Amino acid sequence: MTDKKIKVAIIGPGNIGTDLMIKVMRTSEILEMGAMVGIDPESDGLARAGRFKVPTTHEGVDGLIAMDHFDEIDIVFDATSAGAHKANAAKLSAYGKKLVDLTPAAIGPFVVPAVNLEEHIGLDNVNMVTCGGQATIPIVAAVSRVTEVPYAEIVASIASKSAGPGTRANIDEFTETTSHGIEAVGGAWKGKAIIILNPAEPPLIMRDTVFCLVNDPDETQQEAIRDSIHRMVEEVSAYVPGYRLKQEVQFQRLPEGEPVHTLLGKGVGEVVVTHKVAVFLEVEGAAHYLPAYAGNLDIMTSAALRTGEKIAEQLVGSKVGG
Repeated sequence: MTDKKIKVAIIGPGNIGTDLMIKVMRTSEILEMGAMVGIDPESDGLARAGRFKVPTTHEGVDGLIAMDHFDEIDIVFDATSAGAHKANAAKLSAYGKKLVDLTPAAIGPFVVPAVNLEEHIGLDNVNMVTCGGQATIPIVAAVSRVTEVPYAEIVASIASKSAGPGTRANIDEFTETTSHGIEAVGGAWKGKAIIILNPAEPPLIMRDTVFCLVNDPDETQQEAIRDSIHRMVEEVSAYVPGYRLKQEVQFQRLPEGEPVHTLLGKGVGEVVVTHKVAVFLEVEGAAHYLPAYAGNLDIMTSAALRTGEKIAEQLVGSKVGG
């Protein structure tokens, strides 16, 4: 690893932005905090950043641009909201910064580090989909690299306590964005996403279930699918240590006459599927700042950190090469 570090700014000093800041400071060998940006001068997150000697501004992106060392910042993480990110991206577009978007804005393409980061690494704006997408899209992609997946469905169950007002206000957006990511990144022909806010006390860690319909009449592809899923879990757990299979991959032959066409929808022709692949996951948070049960938030900040680090490696390489 090079001694050169890339300075980053984080917009949004809430729980996600604060957790990401601590990850950068504690774990990254290539990223360095350059600024924490908010809009509330009384923000706990800004106060915490200040105690860590991170430069702060409560004047939003305008305050960031006005900072003396703004030119030294190469990467900006946005952990605000979809509407705010659109405005922030417009203001930053003239300055050549790389933007990693943790909001549902999706100005840039969806990125899941274990699946398609290399494909989009050079773009100016990339999007982290959703927490459910980061957890489940890799599994759909693992199945689809072995065989076609006409239908994939994910169920993300998260602790109610880990779902703040922003998450609750955007449940429909979560399901739509994740469903689209299952198709666009995971490779399923049709995707569906369901989220459950579990009110259990004490709070339970994130659990995810992935169902894929496949055509494997002679059951000759099961070993390859299982191996692909295990390899993908290893790839994701390299940057999300709490990501793991809850139990072994399951295969179930569909009963004859099962009306799966109701799931597949129109326009897919005479699709034949014979088996359901079921994968059960859990995601435990690293507890850098957020509680361990908030794996749904931890996987977002971990994926954003991995994405930022890969962008930084490319930037360092281009600067050295230049």
